[in-house]
Amino acid sequence: MFGGLGKLADMGNMLKQAQLVQERMKSAQADIEAHEVEGVSGGGMVKVRMKGTHQLLKIEIADSAFGDDKEMCEDLIVAAVNDANRQLAEYSAKRMEQVTNGVPLPPGFKFPF
Repeated sequence: MFGGLGKLADMGNMLKQAQLVQERMKSAQADIEAHEVEGVSGGGMVKVRMKGTHQLLKIEIADSAFGDDKEMCEDLIVAAVNDANRQLAEYSAKRMEQVTNGVPLPPGFKFPF
């Protein structure tokens, strides 16, 4: 007779827990979006600054990077941007791992819900 009420209470607790996780996820997502990284290549000849939204904020190119080889300079820019993207991916994964207590998220899982 009271088994049904217990199940409703359990369901209510599960919903509360889901809401808490969702709030933590939103907070983590905002933190990730505000986070900035610096990608570097060529021993510091090229540096890029990028936000967690993948918005490129700044590019610094040392005069020595230009030289006579335009292709090398272009490659250094690509490498610096890729380095920044890699750092953001690592930061995002660590931040979400904190929210999920180490439970890995499925590939392609997007936030907010």
